[in-house]
Amino acid sequence: MNKTKKVLDRLISLQNLVSIVLMSVIPVMVVVQVLLRYVFHAPLMGIEEIMLFPTIWLYMLGGAMASQKRNHISCGILTLYIKKDLSMQIFNVVKCFVSFAVSVWLTYWAYWYFLYSLKTWKHSDLVGIPMFLGESAIFLGLLLMTLYAASDLFRDSKILIKGRKLSGEGDK
Repeated sequence: MNKTKKVLDRLISLQNLVSIVLMSVIPVMVVVQVLLRYVFHAPLMGIEEIMLFPTIWLYMLGGAMASQKRNHISCGILTLYIKKDLSMQIFNVVKCFVSFAVSVWLTYWAYWYFLYSLKTWKHSDLVGIPMFLGESAIFLGLLLMTLYAASDLFRDSKILIKGRKLSGEGDK
């Protein structure tokens, strides 16, 4: 278990580093384009197309980071009505299971799209960058989200089982 935690921590660190780099690159590209276009009157053709790639990666990594930190959008209205700890733990496990199932389903389709993109190897219109470089972010981002959903499901299931054993309900 310790080894899994280390690998997950390194993955999260790498994900954070890539996100920071991308968050730095995009504004620099915008400033360069503004300077070239409005100050030097010599716009760089295709920079908007190039910016699309780090933007897609940042969007998908941001979704994965939200999933990892459990900051993703959820409907919390039911938590207002659930009073018992055991009921809340069951609700959390069901919520994590649904999240995991949806993530697996989306990752399956993203994998199919990933293979399609790899096979067709399309290029962007102006600059000619392989679209695979941007489209692969969808699969990798969803794969990370699925990994974090599985981790949440495992953790919440463990809490539920541990809580039931402590309260004596696991013996029934």
